[in-house]
Amino acid sequence: MIAQQQLNVAVVDQLHAARLAFYSALYNRSLESIRREQQRGLRENVATQRTRFEAGLADKSALTGATVQASELDTQIEGAHRAYLDAQLQLGLAMAIDPAKASLPEPEGELQSIPMRVDLDSETAGALRRRADLRLARLFVRAANEDQRIIAADYYPAVTGSINGEYVPVTGIHRQGSTSRTQDFIGSEIREKAAYTWRVIDNGKVGGEVLRARSAREINELTCRKLEANIPRDLSHIANHLKTTEVRERSLASAATAAEESARAVQENVASGLASPLEYRVTQNAFLETKSGVLEAIYQHNLAVAEWDRATGRYFQFSDDNTKSR
Repeated sequence: MIAQQQLNVAVVDQLHAARLAFYSALYNRSLESIRREQQRGLRENVATQRTRFEAGLADKSALTGATVQASELDTQIEGAHRAYLDAQLQLGLAMAIDPAKASLPEPEGELQSIPMRVDLDSETAGALRRRADLRLARLFVRAANEDQRIIAADYYPAVTGSINGEYVPVTGIHRQGSTSRTQDFIGSEIREKAAYTWRVIDNGKVGGEVLRARSAREINELTCRKLEANIPRDLSHIANHLKTTEVRERSLASAATAAEESARAVQENVASGLASPLEYRVTQNAFLETKSGVLEAIYQHNLAVAEWDRATGRYFQFSDDNTKSR
């Protein structure tokens, strides 16, 4: 059973790693897309400023500023692309795909944020039943108890005992002065003796093994108790993080809508010369930051959901577990 639970723990770790790599790939791909879209808008502004400069309606500093602003995103786009390729590689490795022999998987879909309502007490009780690592720790405790009991059974005194007896018949002995046969000694003699010896053969062999087995048992019990004690604290922390990411996402979504409207209005005014390049730069940066912040909040929310599923033991269901997965 220990080998089975060790396999279950390994499967949970592999599934979790694949899930995190999948979310990372979706996040970095979307981040790259946002920045490329933003760069296209900035390049349109460069074209507008060039046209105005050639027509004598703007000075060269406006054209230079717009060009610099558009080129600043090149590094960010390249960084997001590299991060996507790395997440794609990690996803392939988690799926046992050799990149030298097969193409890496292309993650499908987009990151989404689904609000969660959690019952901390019931989820904690379920986690104490379902967690594969906790089951494995309990098996180690049970095995250590059995090992100590088996080793202690070898510690017995060696006892040797013997009983000896002698039977000496005494018959037909004439008694001096007797006048008849009935006055002679007629009988027998029985002499008995018993002896035993005992010794304990150990010299630290059995006792030392027992102490080592006891130490291993105590370590396993301590590890098991720590896991059990950490589960409620971990679940409470993750539940709070889930609420925080949901609130942050809603707040940033509202800010992104306002930033987009402001950026669009300033872009129209720049084209007509009613707004300065500095105003355009500020509003575009604000829009990029808020839109990237929304994506970041959604990404963090999905990571928190993955950690929640892992902490509650929902990754893997066992044959003796009737609890249904989400």
